[in-house]
Amino acid sequence: MLEILYQDEFVVAINKPHGLLVHRTKIANDADEFAVQLLRDQIEMKVFPAHRLDRKTSGVLLFALSAEINSILQKQFMNKEVRKKYLAIVRGYTEDELTIDYSLTNEDGKTQDAITRFTTLQRTECNFPSGKFPTSRYSLLEITPETGRFHQIRKHLAHLRHPIIGDRPHGCNKQNKLFLERFQMSTMLLHAKELHFVHPVSNEQVFVEANCSEEFRRMKNELF
Repeated sequence: MLEILYQDEFVVAINKPHGLLVHRTKIANDADEFAVQLLRDQIEMKVFPAHRLDRKTSGVLLFALSAEINSILQKQFMNKEVRKKYLAIVRGYTEDELTIDYSLTNEDGKTQDAITRFTTLQRTECNFPSGKFPTSRYSLLEITPETGRFHQIRKHLAHLRHPIIGDRPHGCNKQNKLFLERFQMSTMLLHAKELHFVHPVSNEQVFVEANCSEEFRRMKNELF
């Protein structure tokens, strides 16, 4: 059963688990379960994803319950009227606050502007080696993407040389191997924590929050 965070007669939001695709795609032929089908069967209604989350990202995922409502919600996302916040655990010590304004190239080769803001919530230095260093450093970030490009947060943090732990292909293979061997952890530590949007019918502000996955909490407790 999917965890439903918010539901009325027009929209529904779930806490998407890590590893679950939003819908069927040619990129991942190995999957046989998808959020769209699982939610449709669970609530016995047709659902329309208003936005996307990567397969490896957990957290708030919003659906419309009609094509008309979906059109309204998608316009909100396109017009940058929806506010999103993420949590991530990354390699190294990050700055207290930073805005990343770094254009990205999409799958069609088109260059698009991309802006991500983050705040460092915690830093830690762990007593196990990382490459040539005797200790390992990590940061816990709260992230606000201002645009919604494909793999934007993952690519921006990799660009800063602070890749998200567990990210493939944008992350650090050595760190991913370290976490697999030391903690038996192979998930990506990126979580869509909050979503703020204007209700498409009532025009009221809606705030939806998703608790982190058990694996994210476990790694946070191990490191910080």
